[in-house]
Amino acid sequence: MVVLALGAAALGTALAVVGVTFLLARRRGRYDLIDSVWGAGFAAIAVVTLAITGAPNLPGVVVSGLTVVWGLRLSVHIHRRNRGKPEDQRYRDILARARGNPAVHMLVRVYLTQAVVMWVVSWPVLLAQYEAGSGFTVLAWLGVAVWIVGFVFEATGDEQLRRFKADPANAGAVLDRGLWRYTRHPNYFGDACVWWGLYLLACHHPLGAVTVFSPILMTWLLARGTGKPLLERQLRESRPRYAEYVERTSGFVPLPPRKR
Repeated sequence: MVVLALGAAALGTALAVVGVTFLLARRRGRYDLIDSVWGAGFAAIAVVTLAITGAPNLPGVVVSGLTVVWGLRLSVHIHRRNRGKPEDQRYRDILARARGNPAVHMLVRVYLTQAVVMWVVSWPVLLAQYEAGSGFTVLAWLGVAVWIVGFVFEATGDEQLRRFKADPANAGAVLDRGLWRYTRHPNYFGDACVWWGLYLLACHHPLGAVTVFSPILMTWLLARGTGKPLLERQLRESRPRYAEYVERTSGFVPLPPRKR
């Protein structure tokens, strides 16, 4: 019953966050606001579900805190990145292909879909909060270590890219320094590691191991779904030297650059 209550609370929170975001986005006339709220949605789920457990365990408190830190940092970063810029081309393309009411199409095609994905991916957080009294295991410590690696990669990669874009001298160039020398997407790789770390924290309970679908789905979305492929398609069209960068740099997992 506790697990069902946590799942229902998480789904309700995801729908509430996404619903409010949709109303604000429609009022603003641009729908990429969901990107800024994506991380904060997970933070909200972690806080709400932790509050209803009644007697939270140590892994649950830790995984909730790590989720909040990761989610809020990501939301702040994306908000700052998008502020003052045109709406993301992906959302304009979706609207251009809409049939019937564009707002309804966007609600179903993007917002409700992201609410469901948010709910599915959040299950390691919910299961880590389950069963009060459980202590920290070796897997939990390993999960924290993997989360730290992921968070450092994601935050550092985002900051290196922000500074690179802020320099007018880099207009049209390709970032191939720092972490970007070893992987074309250090932020995406870090994001995946964060969720594998949270999954390991959930494995303090047998039910937690079942939630392996969460990091698998997140990794697939980043590496094969709506993350890396769409972004690289745009970069190949707008950066003449990007193809050369692809030839020598790992696509996801950090590796030494290949010799040409």
